[in-house]
Amino acid sequence: MSDVKLTVGERSYTVSCADGQEQHVEHLAGMVDAKLKAMGGNLTANEAKNLLFAALMLADEVDEAGKRPAAEAPAGTAATGLDQSDAIAARLERLATAFENAASALEGGPAAS
Repeated sequence: MSDVKLTVGERSYTVSCADGQEQHVEHLAGMVDAKLKAMGGNLTANEAKNLLFAALMLADEVDEAGKRPAAEAPAGTAATGLDQSDAIAARLERLATAFENAASALEGGPAAS
C-alpha cells in the first residue's frame, strides 16, 4: 500500500491506495476537486472527507466507463437507452446502499439492507 497526499476543496488528505495506483488516485482527486470548485462547496472537515471518498469512488467509475468502447453495454443488458437507464439506476441504488452502510459503520449504527 502507498500513501498519497491529495488536495481537494482546499483541504489536504493522505489516503492509502494500492501500489502503482498513485497517479490514478491523484487524477481522480483532481476530478473531484474540479467538481467541488464548480459547485462552490463549503463543507466541514468530516463531511468533506466522507465526500472525498464517495466522490473518488464515483469518479473512478466515470473514469473507467470512459475507457470502455462505446458499443460495450453493461453485462446482461441490451444496448437500448431504456435498458442502459435501468442498469444505471440499479447500479446507483447499489452505490447508495453501499454509502449508507459506510456512513452507518462510521457512526457505529446498523448496516442498511
